[in-house]
Amino acid sequence: MLTTLAVAAFAGGLGATLVLTPFFRFLAQRRDLLDRPGEGHKRHSREVPLLGGFAMFSAWTLGIASGIAAALTGRIPGVSGDFGADIVRGVCNAAPALGAIFAGALAALVLGFYDDCRPMSAQWKFLGQFFIALLAVGPGEVRFNCFIGSDLIVGAISVFWVMLMMNSINFFDNMDGLAAGTLAISFALFSAVALLGGQIFISVLSALSCGVVCGFWYYNAAPATIFMGDSGSHFLGYLVAVIAAKTTFFYSGVSLSRLPQLMPLFILALPLFDTAMVVAIRTWNRRPFWIGDLNHISHRFVRMGLSRKQAVALVHLLALAIGIGILPVYWGKVATAVILTLQSVLMIGIITFLQLTLAGKEDPRR
Repeated sequence: MLTTLAVAAFAGGLGATLVLTPFFRFLAQRRDLLDRPGEGHKRHSREVPLLGGFAMFSAWTLGIASGIAAALTGRIPGVSGDFGADIVRGVCNAAPALGAIFAGALAALVLGFYDDCRPMSAQWKFLGQFFIALLAVGPGEVRFNCFIGSDLIVGAISVFWVMLMMNSINFFDNMDGLAAGTLAISFALFSAVALLGGQIFISVLSALSCGVVCGFWYYNAAPATIFMGDSGSHFLGYLVAVIAAKTTFFYSGVSLSRLPQLMPLFILALPLFDTAMVVAIRTWNRRPFWIGDLNHISHRFVRMGLSRKQAVALVHLLALAIGIGILPVYWGKVATAVILTLQSVLMIGIITFLQLTLAGKEDPRR
């Protein structure tokens, strides 16, 4: 029954985005909302419409609204009886928190769009992200569970988590289809974990988000006909941060260790790893870490001899391999969890070694 709901949500998000994206692409062209090449680290060869973020947000909102309407009217596909009533009660009880999470998603979209139109200074952008994260952690009740007894410390970590993911996805959106494909994999894995834990809403929300991103990916894959822009990267970064924090990764009766709490870090390993690497390189070379360059993991693969399409495909395969490889930690014994965690760490270490050895420490043009 839960699988049916997730599949229906995925299909709805996919269909809505496939339909809405061409409209927003046309609107961007008419309003001259275009990403132009030749500025700084940008390497695309032609003007590309923005507003991909608005296409995804609109499809996502439509999916949320349709799901709530179906629940309240008792017309959920494949669901009836007491289970349907439980869903309605859950929606009603969670309405205030869901409203705050939705408001945060809208605010992330607007903040990113403003930055697309009028590039903001780093401090103002970070301040906007901070208030958005506060909205999610406060009224939205988003908590990144790290088994710390202090509510203040957990709240601070959760705010940092939301801000980190908004910036990580913004950094990671540096080649056609790269961020979209990686996030599609992440949302699918989060949906699977939530499904295993019986988390109805999170599983369906993750499946819907996966469908939305897959629909956009169709237009964003090389050669991209539309970009998500900062509006899209902020929205998706916020959304994946919330879903990761809301997913319950530890059940004492299922896992014999608390290592499953590391799963979101590995499901999102490549965006987080990429952010850590570029921040370290820019800081080491005394450059502002928020200024873009060509030292991302995808750029390093290109410098190793791959084409841009091949580099993107390799990143997606690595994201899938690490994400799937860490899933058994959810139900594994302590020894299994430790071995799989170390295996994922070693895989990231191998990537780092190869890139530093074959691609150099930084792009020579920067």
